[in-house]
Amino acid sequence: MATVVLLVVLGVIVLWVIGAYNALISLKNQAVNAWKQIDVQLKRRHDLIPNLVNTVKGAMDFERSTLDAVISARNRAVSATGVRQTAQAEGELTQALGRLFALTEAYPDLKATGNVAGLQEELTSTENKIGFARQLYNDVATQYNTKQMQFPTNLISGMAKASPAELWEIEDSAERAVPVVDLSLNKPAS
Repeated sequence: MATVVLLVVLGVIVLWVIGAYNALISLKNQAVNAWKQIDVQLKRRHDLIPNLVNTVKGAMDFERSTLDAVISARNRAVSATGVRQTAQAEGELTQALGRLFALTEAYPDLKATGNVAGLQEELTSTENKIGFARQLYNDVATQYNTKQMQFPTNLISGMAKASPAELWEIEDSAERAVPVVDLSLNKPAS
């Protein structure tokens, strides 16, 4: 009778270890997949930027420093590795694109061009997709990190080669700033 109880207890422990191990591996793979989804959207963003720069280049020759800043930020973003470095490089790219978009507002002919408007719309859509992908990644990475730390799963984290996943964090204070929107029709005279 004691051997049967011992075998049942050992069987339950073995099943629990297998279940915990598989849960960690599943969350690890989900975090990797979520990161790959961010990567897909970032690649799309990186591919759209040269088209936008080439489209506005002729009309904005004297704004060369802004165009150079966008291309330079894009190149840093393309070569970034890891969550932290990628997040930082993408933040810089977002700022450079913001300056470019602000400048295009000063060129009514350029703004009216369908190509520029279309590319800006595609970039905005891609930015939204990147935001959703980052949120999914952070959600899955947090679940994975939490599972690794919870007792008793933490006892087999090493066996599953589980290590904490880095979260995508906004480090740039300008990116954290709340945008100011003024929809008033009463503009002060200049």
